[in-house]
This record gives sequence, C-alpha cells and structure tokens, in this order.
Amino acid sequence: MTKRKTPRWGWALTGSGHFLKESLALIRELENVDIFLSKAGGEVLRMYKEDLALPRSARIYRDTSASSAVVGQFYYGVYHTLIIAPATSNAVAKFVYGISDDLITNVFAQGGKCRIPVIIFACDTAPELETEAPKGTVKVYPRPIDLENRERLVHFPGVTTVDSLAGLSDAVARRRGEIAA
Repeated sequence: MTKRKTPRWGWALTGSGHFLKESLALIRELENVDIFLSKAGGEVLRMYKEDLALPRSARIYRDTSASSAVVGQFYYGVYHTLIIAPATSNAVAKFVYGISDDLITNVFAQGGKCRIPVIIFACDTAPELETEAPKGTVKVYPRPIDLENRERLVHFPGVTTVDSLAGLSDAVARRRGEIAA
C-alpha cells in the first residue's frame, strides 16, 4: 500500500444540527481536511443557513453514488483520522449493526477496516438534552435504543466517543498531538 506524504483529516457530517455550528468551527481550524457530506447533512446545512467556508486545502465529497467509491482512499493512507460529528442516531445505529449503505456508513466501515482512529460525537448522549434547532433551542428525549447504541460504540476498537463539544475539541487536540509526535 502506498502511503501519502501528508495524510488528511476526514470529517463526516450527518443530518444533525446538534452542535453543527461549533463542529464547523472546529473543521475550519484544520488543514488538509476532507468533508464527507451526507444527503441529509447537505439539507441540514441549508436549514441552518450554514456556509461551509472551509480552508483552501479542504475537499468536499457528497453522497451522490451508490458505491461510495471515494472510500477507497482509506486503503491508500490518505487519512490519519476520521471524525464523525455531529452523528445522528440513525448513523450511530448503522455503525453499531454494521450497515454500510451510504457515504457516511461506508467511511466509518472503511476507517475501521483500515485501522484509522475514529472520533464520534453522537447527538444522543443523555436521556434529556437541549439542542439547537433552526428556530431556536429545543428539548429532546433520546430513546433508550439511541442511548444503548451510542454506548455500544465505546467498545469498538479504534473508536473514541465523546459526549460534549468540549470532549470533541479535546479529542481533536489530543489527536493533533499524536500526529505531531
């Protein structure tokens, strides 16, 4: 396998608005980042009126093909880290049950198969949450199955789960340090 001289960050955006603005701010701090944007992620960006405004070195891959051919890049050392934030309960459930039927679930699967460290910030992390909706803050009550699936990710090899924006920021900073070392 040929390794790239400068591996990149991979960041997957699902269809969640939970800390979306803050996740985008973290993305903007990274160099050499590729965005994997689900169809729902694109819809949510429009609903929240968010512009990606990414660094020059960023590339965007949209979920437009059935085979998600772009995931082949994981086999060639293109990525050193995959971040999925924010991650919907739908994406998390598919990760847990091994379903790879779209761009986001395929990058998760291929990241794992290639032993790329993965950081996941799931939306549903507590029985009661406040989250930002397009028209303001709302209360949500994740289902027990959503909380169980999030907990199952903790046991996946190579996967770091975080439950807060501060946790996400810390995990990214920690990974930066590992890469620099």
